[in-house]
Amino acid sequence: MSISETRNAIEGLAPITFVGNARCYHTMDWYRAVLKIVDGRVSVDFLTDLINSEGHRVLVSDSDRITRLFIIDRLLFPVQSTAGHTWRNMVKLAAAPLQALALRRYYTAHRHHRYHAHTMYYMLVCWLAGVPFIGTPQGSEVLVRPFRSKFYSAMAKRLFKAADIVTVDSIAMRDGVERLAGVTPIVIQNGVNVAAATPNGSRPRTRVVSIRGMAELYRILEIAVSRNASSSATPLDFIYPLWDAEYRAAVENVLKKGDIDHGRMERAEMYQLLHSALMAVSIPRSDSSPRSVYEAIFAGAAVATVDAPWIETLPDCMKARLVTVDLEDPAWFARALDSAASIVGTPYVPSTAAIETFSLEHSMRNAVSLLYGQPRRGKALNPDTLPFPSAA
Repeated sequence: MSISETRNAIEGLAPITFVGNARCYHTMDWYRAVLKIVDGRVSVDFLTDLINSEGHRVLVSDSDRITRLFIIDRLLFPVQSTAGHTWRNMVKLAAAPLQALALRRYYTAHRHHRYHAHTMYYMLVCWLAGVPFIGTPQGSEVLVRPFRSKFYSAMAKRLFKAADIVTVDSIAMRDGVERLAGVTPIVIQNGVNVAAATPNGSRPRTRVVSIRGMAELYRILEIAVSRNASSSATPLDFIYPLWDAEYRAAVENVLKKGDIDHGRMERAEMYQLLHSALMAVSIPRSDSSPRSVYEAIFAGAAVATVDAPWIETLPDCMKARLVTVDLEDPAWFARALDSAASIVGTPYVPSTAAIETFSLEHSMRNAVSLLYGQPRRGKALNPDTLPFPSAA
């Protein structure tokens, strides 16, 4: 969608209110991208219960239009851990009625807004409050959790059916929602800030960077163990948006001299590191549409990854930057490193298809038109039929 078409789409839009976790990079990026696109012509607010806790870097700035629900930061553990994750889920579940009451009060004064809930929990809060909503679940909330719990599966089905619109970031997630609830979501890719990710000039590519969460799902320990076994002289850089304290300790036990644990980096810092990367590594147990992989590709690195459905959706120019590894091969790390050296010998030049599909600007322009310009289905607007008592 062109800039002029986007401007026309913005005319007449209702104000937009995001409901989500203000510690989440994906949600805050979406919020700020929409803010930039509407350019002051539409009010864009953010309702949240999480801002600063568990060791996360604060993402909220003074320019953000933040409205607080019942803030639970002070009730959580000081660092991320398996026990802390379980406790956080318990706190969030217990606080859901309070969040719904707070949201209902806000909605009573802002009925004309379009509400966009990011992740299933905030979809639940909107549903409890009787607020019509657009819903955007995370990958594991569609591809993993429904198979582990019949209760979760039933609740997810109800929430997907209740949403005015459901958005997902991959074909695999779209198919998953269709199978679960008979609802067809809109696919909106996790966009990349192409201008920031693209290297300015050339520099030596020597770094090998682990780019996913420091948690068991992302198999970071396997990266270090395979490096130790097959390419022990290669130093590793670790960057991650989330972590588990116990798992990080296990990884630290197998690190070598020269390895660097950067933790959670600002995006500009991350791009600077990726501009020097020979290879990024992403080998999770399951994946939907990994933006960090796309960012590494646009930054010019090769990416070692495991076979997954999202690969088939990529333009050829992006597929050519991937090295698909077999984790059963003890030397997969060394073999991937050899392939990466060959790949990065050719600078990455994104195709038109890559820009149109994965540019954050393009993705969010489409989102503004596809999501916020659509009429509401009007579900749960009758106070007598609300799943949670009205606080009006």
